[in-house]
Amino acid sequence: MNSLSAATSVGWRKPVWIGLLAAFSVVFALGFACATPLAAFAAVAALTMTRRDALLLVGLVWLAGQCVGFGLLHYPWTADSLAWGAGFGVIGLLSVFTAEFGAKRFTGGNRILSSIAAFLAAFAAYEGLLFVASISFQSGIENYTAATVGRIFAINAIAFIGLVAVNKLGASAGLAPARSRRLAASGRRA
Repeated sequence: MNSLSAATSVGWRKPVWIGLLAAFSVVFALGFACATPLAAFAAVAALTMTRRDALLLVGLVWLAGQCVGFGLLHYPWTADSLAWGAGFGVIGLLSVFTAEFGAKRFTGGNRILSSIAAFLAAFAAYEGLLFVASISFQSGIENYTAATVGRIFAINAIAFIGLVAVNKLGASAGLAPARSRRLAASGRRA
């Protein structure tokens, strides 16, 4: 198979995979309302995709959550609600960078440690930045109890494990990128 036909046969898979994951995120948005596990998506995307694709996926996951929230769950169309929605999106995108940073600390080592580091970095950035925003805008600080943060952590951890498994299935089917390609890539990003 020449390189042009190989590129053509693989070219459709990446957008299909990203679209499938974004569509899958709707299940989370419906099931957990405002607790869509953006940190989990950010970590898995950072581990398995180019930076551009990871940011695209997290942006689409965020958009799907906003569409479900405002379209089906009747989030209020207030300036405060819209601002928080935008903030969730920006913080979700920043979580991709922190997941990437966390994974790079363990790239040469154990893949499991690298994955855990990516997830913990993404979650810490996501919740930490939301907390800073809550303090800055004096809004929602009461939501940062140990029980609430623990619940959000559990949702994200379970989602992360599930997304890693889904990615392995997708990679074996030829749809998802193999994790090793992402972590083995040089500093060059698409």
